[in-house]
Amino acid sequence: MKQDRKVACAVEIMNEFAKNTGLTGDCEPRRYLWTDAFAVCNFLELHERTGQEIYRTLALRLVDQVHQVLGRHRDDDARSGWISGLQEAEGSAHPTMGGLRIGKKLPERRPEEASDRQLEWEQDGQYFHYLTKWMHALHLVSLKTGEEVYDRWARELAQAAHAGFTYQPSYGGPKQLYWKMSIDLSHPLVFAMGHHDPLDAYVIYLELQSTAPAELEREVLEMQDLCRDRDWTTDDPLGFGGLLCDGLWLARLMSGNSPVFQGLLVQLLVAATEGLDQYASRNPFHYPIGYRLAFRELGASIGLHAQARLKEYLRHTAVAPEQADILEQVLDKLSAHQKLGSRIEEFWLGEENQRTSGWISHRDINMVMLATSLVPDGFLGP
Repeated sequence: MKQDRKVACAVEIMNEFAKNTGLTGDCEPRRYLWTDAFAVCNFLELHERTGQEIYRTLALRLVDQVHQVLGRHRDDDARSGWISGLQEAEGSAHPTMGGLRIGKKLPERRPEEASDRQLEWEQDGQYFHYLTKWMHALHLVSLKTGEEVYDRWARELAQAAHAGFTYQPSYGGPKQLYWKMSIDLSHPLVFAMGHHDPLDAYVIYLELQSTAPAELEREVLEMQDLCRDRDWTTDDPLGFGGLLCDGLWLARLMSGNSPVFQGLLVQLLVAATEGLDQYASRNPFHYPIGYRLAFRELGASIGLHAQARLKEYLRHTAVAPEQADILEQVLDKLSAHQKLGSRIEEFWLGEENQRTSGWISHRDINMVMLATSLVPDGFLGP
């Protein structure tokens, strides 16, 4: 598909998303943090591509709406106001200081309630990997607008999330991360750590340090310790797609002389390649559509767009000779899968595929991630 057609499709998708979720029009705002993080980046990119000021306006309006909705307690909660506990004026000035809710349909599980594995997916709280996506979106807004307040909000969110989600295990070793916390960050809801949460945190913390080198030093070191000697491999398309995005951002940081610890870039790109090979070997396009999740597959296509940009940054990145050879081999293997991303986009652009129950039940996130794959530079960054 030609670029101008991709932009036109992304415009149509994001206009519909804005209307459907109450960003424009008369609908009650329906905010969901992961989806909205990608949407902010998409609106910024559409502003660049079309020159229309409305998309910059929508990006900033969405940031404000997320903070006003997900930075506060739910309407069905006995509590009210900012989840940080700050008074109204101070909360408005520091809307991320208590973290941000996920935006799930159901209230969070109360401490005295037994955990239900299936129900937990529909209950509110805070997810660490959603918060890092929002930090990244705020950072890109700051870069695009030149307004430092968005970077400050991102750093305040990083500090709140880190303090709320990290804990020292009784057996010693580096700090660990809970996967899901309560809305007010007072207690964990899911104890297990997300596979890539430490990596996402480390990369995004370094990204935020690029504009404020004196901040987040302790947080960076703690996530660095947690990232050492880990196996990042996954055959989940959203997972290895995320690894490729992290790889691009790490390479960009390294080209700017950020102190990334030796070997991490190679480790995560090797893991991403192994996961992609495993996924492709199963011929995922032969699976019945009812067994496929669009937003997870689109995570792979977004990651493959990141891979296509990696080589440019690696030209300006100093790595050990033996690692340079491995990187060259990995990039060649990744390049062989480049058409996979286009096939994923084309499949989910099909109107008949968007009429299925799987697409409709995750409509907002599917729409936004499809638009991200069509115009990825907003999310992947400058």
